[in-house]
Amino acid sequence: MTLNANDLILFAQVMDSGSFSAAADRLGLPKSTLSRRISGLETELGERLITRSTRKLMITEFGSEVLEHARRLVNETETTMAFALNRQATPQGTLRVSFPPDFFEHALAEFLPLFSEQHPNVRLELDLSARRVDLLAERFDAAIRVATSLPDDNSLVARRLATLVTSLYASPSYMIKHGPLQQPEDLKTHRGLMLMNSMGDIRRWRLSRGTDFWEGSPACMFSSNSLGLQRTMALHGMGIGGLPEPMARPFVENGTLVPALPGWNLPEAIVWCVTPGRRLLSPATRAFIEVFSQVMKGNAAYRIADIKALLASQP
Repeated sequence: MTLNANDLILFAQVMDSGSFSAAADRLGLPKSTLSRRISGLETELGERLITRSTRKLMITEFGSEVLEHARRLVNETETTMAFALNRQATPQGTLRVSFPPDFFEHALAEFLPLFSEQHPNVRLELDLSARRVDLLAERFDAAIRVATSLPDDNSLVARRLATLVTSLYASPSYMIKHGPLQQPEDLKTHRGLMLMNSMGDIRRWRLSRGTDFWEGSPACMFSSNSLGLQRTMALHGMGIGGLPEPMARPFVENGTLVPALPGWNLPEAIVWCVTPGRRLLSPATRAFIEVFSQVMKGNAAYRIADIKALLASQP
């Protein structure tokens, strides 16, 4: 037996409407189609559900028992639809998001209470680690990544949220001890705090100022894959490090870091929000993107994309 649940729902609609004509009008279906579907249901079940007459429908004893099940199915369907619509209207549930360490400590300090206040029905699970998580296998709803570009992956959708200016910084004590820089070539006589890539190779600095470019490396006194540790070393006068402006700005404002080579910048970094590509964005994920972008917009160190247009143009 192959039973179509939709036919059971149609049967309940016919009985609740009192006639095929009324049910057809209510459902927007041709009366002939509705009659054929009920006849097919009777054939599948092996018994009559309705005794038809020119005046009214008479339900059989078997039909009465089936109608109870059909009405429960209608109620379950309506409850499920109401649940889905409510989730669309009100972000809720658990939201798993991966963040790179170090980058967003100040943004997160502002984001978390704001998001919690605006969306109290969403439970956040944040993973802050340097590893690149597998969104699909580990069931993450989103990942914030910072890179100039991302590898092609048809299973993911990457939304560009903001751009970060990255420059060179050092402590005032370091600059006093080792002297100011006038041009990039001067870096060759200074101590560098360098980033390593995933293979352990040190990344050379590529600086630009307008149409002028320079590429090279100072003497490397310290290298790691952690921008947070690099900033700590710079604060302790260990050398010059390249930092995104949001990571350096609070320390520049309190005087514990200074730009080492004003006007010259490293390549811009892009803040991406990566989501599983085969899913519609849940209301909770949309809310996360909107609130996190709102927090970044309040910080002049971020150049923000048009998030509303971005969300409207992608699933």
